[in-house]
Amino acid sequence: MDYDFIIVGSGFGGSVSAHRLTQKGYRVAVIEQGREISPEDIEAADANSKKFLWMPGLKMNGYFYQRFFRHTSIVGGVGVGGGSIVFASVLLRPKKVFYQHPEWSNLGVDWEAELAPHYDTAEKMLGRTKNPIFDKQDEYLQKTAQEMNRAHTFGPTYNGIFFGTPGVTVPDPYFDGEGPDRAGCQLCGDCLSGCGKNAKNSLDRNYLYFAKKNGAEILPERKVSRIVPLENGGYAVEMVHPIIKNKAYKTLKANKVVISGGVLGSLELLFTCRDVAATLPKISNRLGTGVRTNSEAFAIVLSRDINEDLTRGNAITSDFYPDDVTHITQNRFPDAYTMMKMQAGPMVDDHRPWRRALRTFGNMILHPRDATASWFAKNWRQRITVFTVMQHLDNQISFTYGKNMFSPLKPVLKSKRVKGKEAPSYIPVGNEAGRIYARISNGIPLNSFMESIANLTTTSHILGGCNIGADVQDGVVDTNLEAFGYPGLYVIDGSAIPANVGVNPSLTITALAERAISRMPSKKE
Repeated sequence: MDYDFIIVGSGFGGSVSAHRLTQKGYRVAVIEQGREISPEDIEAADANSKKFLWMPGLKMNGYFYQRFFRHTSIVGGVGVGGGSIVFASVLLRPKKVFYQHPEWSNLGVDWEAELAPHYDTAEKMLGRTKNPIFDKQDEYLQKTAQEMNRAHTFGPTYNGIFFGTPGVTVPDPYFDGEGPDRAGCQLCGDCLSGCGKNAKNSLDRNYLYFAKKNGAEILPERKVSRIVPLENGGYAVEMVHPIIKNKAYKTLKANKVVISGGVLGSLELLFTCRDVAATLPKISNRLGTGVRTNSEAFAIVLSRDINEDLTRGNAITSDFYPDDVTHITQNRFPDAYTMMKMQAGPMVDDHRPWRRALRTFGNMILHPRDATASWFAKNWRQRITVFTVMQHLDNQISFTYGKNMFSPLKPVLKSKRVKGKEAPSYIPVGNEAGRIYARISNGIPLNSFMESIANLTTTSHILGGCNIGADVQDGVVDTNLEAFGYPGLYVIDGSAIPANVGVNPSLTITALAERAISRMPSKKE
C-alpha cells in the first residue's frame, strides 16, 4: 500500500480527517483537484474574473465555481483548503430542531450530546470568536430587526477570523506558537474571494497546516476518476488532471479511503463508480436523494447613494432571526463578485414561479431604472448588501446521474424536484426584510434572476446526498460515516448530513468529521 488512508478532497471534512489521522500515526495523502492558492492568486482574482473562476471546461483554473442545474444554482470553492478559501468564516451551532430531524434522530445516537464536545474542539481549531465590528451595514440590519419586532435575536456573528491589530503580524495566537504567524484583520470585506492578508482562519492555517506538519502529503491538481476495491482488501485510487485531457497519474493504493469532495464532488465520484465504471456496485440506491439546499434564498439591496461605502468589516458581521425558523445574515461582496451585478433584478413576490417570472419581466418594463440599477451601478461593491436567508424547514431536491441535451456523450449530475418538499426559490420573510432594510438605508430592493425568473434555489451551503442511515436501504453511510457494503470507505463531508442545518454549516461539518475520526483507532491500536 502507498498509504494507510487516501483522502479525496481538502475541504472541512478532508482537512479534519487528514489532521486527526496523522495524529493517530497513519500515512495519509490528500488528493485535491484544485491548486494551492497564494495571496498573489487572490489579489489577481479580485482584478480578473478569469483568475477567480473554476471552469475546467473553459481552461479556467481559479478557485470559485457557480454551477447551474435545472432546479438549483450552487456556489463553492476549489483548491487546497476547499470551500474554506471562499467561505464567509461564519461559525454557528444549529438549533435543537436540527438534531431532532426524523432522518437521523431514530438511529440510536443522541446527536446533540455526541456532537457537543466535537463542536467545542472545532471552535477551538477554527478560532471561533464573537465579531467585534459594528458599522453602517450592521446598524441598518439592527434597525431592520427592530422593525420586524425581532431585535432580541439580532447580534454579532461568531467568526473564524483573527481580528488582532489590523495588518500587524504576530506569532501564532491559537496553538501555543505551534501554528503559523497571523496578521490582524484589515476589515476589507474580501472574505468571500479569499483572504490574502492572513487573517481568515481557512483550513490551510489550522487543520491542513498541522496535517502537513505531521507528514500528510497534499497532491493538488489531481481529480479522482475511479475507486476500485482490491482483491485482498484496500482500494486503488485512479486520478486524472482536472483540466488537461489525457494526463493521468500513477494509481495509488491505500488500506482505506475517505471521500470528502463536497456534495457535488462526492456524488459525481460515487455515481461514476457505481453506475458507469461499476467498481462500487453495492453503493446504496439512496445515493443522490435527500439533498438539502439549507432552504436558502437571497435578498439584495443596492444603495441609491453612489458615494455610500458599506465595505468596512469582514464579509458577515451580524445576523438575526425574523421568525423562529428563518436565519438572516448580511454579506459584503468583494471586487471579484462584481460579475454578479448582472444577476440582480427587481424584487418580486409570488409563490407561483411562472407568475413570479412574468411579474419580474413586467416590473422591468414598468420600472426599468430601478429594475436594472444593479447592472449599471457605479461603485457597486461599496453599495451592495446581500442577505443570505436560511431555514431549517424540511425541503429537498434529488440528484440523478445520466446524459442530457447539454451533455449527450458524458453522464452528468441532474437535479430533480421532490414533490411536496420542493426547495424554495422564494422566501417571503426574506423579501420583507430586504424591503425594510432598503427603506432604512435608502436602497433599492432586488432579487436574483436565478430565483425570480429561472426558479432556481441558490445556495452556497449544499448538504446531503450520501445521507447517514440505518442500513443500505435507508442511507449511503452508517453513523460512523462508513459506506454500507464497503469496509474502509468513508464519506466525511456535508453530503452525509441528512437535514437542513438552518445556519452556515461549516462548523457542523467540522464537528461531524471530528466525531467520525475520533471513533477510529490509532494505528498502533
